[in-house]
Amino acid sequence: MLRFRRYMVLCLFLTCVGTAFSFWVAGQPGAVNTGKLLPPPPLAGVKLEAGHVRMATAVNVTASPDAQWLADAAAQTGIPSRALRAYVAASSSANASSPACGIGWNTLAAIGSVESGHGTHGGGSLDTAGQASGTIVGPSLDGQGFAAIPDTDGGVLDGDSRWDRAVGPMQFIPSTWRLVGRDGNGDGTADPFNIDDAALGAATYLCLHGRDLRSAQGWTQAIYSYNQSDAYIRRVKDKAVTYATVTGALI
Repeated sequence: MLRFRRYMVLCLFLTCVGTAFSFWVAGQPGAVNTGKLLPPPPLAGVKLEAGHVRMATAVNVTASPDAQWLADAAAQTGIPSRALRAYVAASSSANASSPACGIGWNTLAAIGSVESGHGTHGGGSLDTAGQASGTIVGPSLDGQGFAAIPDTDGGVLDGDSRWDRAVGPMQFIPSTWRLVGRDGNGDGTADPFNIDDAALGAATYLCLHGRDLRSAQGWTQAIYSYNQSDAYIRRVKDKAVTYATVTGALI
């Protein structure tokens, strides 16, 4: 009986230690709290405009996609050409500033598709400057079916001075945009409702903490940090794979 009691105490101790360690790991920066790591989608190929100078600032001066490739890829994927151009420029710029990241434009496009239909949510569209025609604002994050996030921007971006709401075609919470918002079109303003700015902000966010999106851990961590849902990660993965498949994946 004594041996049995000692055995039970030992099992209980090991269980407690294991549980505590699991919670510690989950709380570490960049830790993946999802149950399964997914292999990253293949990187989708792109043909860049010949002779274009690479600079890590704005979409109109970064490496831009070749016009014919852009038209063909937009038709193949169903992505509006204006949004596709922004995804290509943002991934190019992010990889230039963080070479270890290895982010593909198809991952950004997949997020843009899931979050807002590439800026078309609610019947809107993107104009030639990449500006969303409609105000894309998510539901109030008041804890009713969503996380409870009290207002962080005085309602400046989301029009809600009590609770935060995700905004723009890439659906940024105001506090997150304040940290990673970027001026992707060189107009001097980081605007989450502009697809160039939003795409570059998203690429910057996904590449944080030295993530390598060419690895299963890095890619899964990055997408999980965007939305902590296994179903969301799978949706993004499926979209990204489809985009790479129809346009041609890099080997």
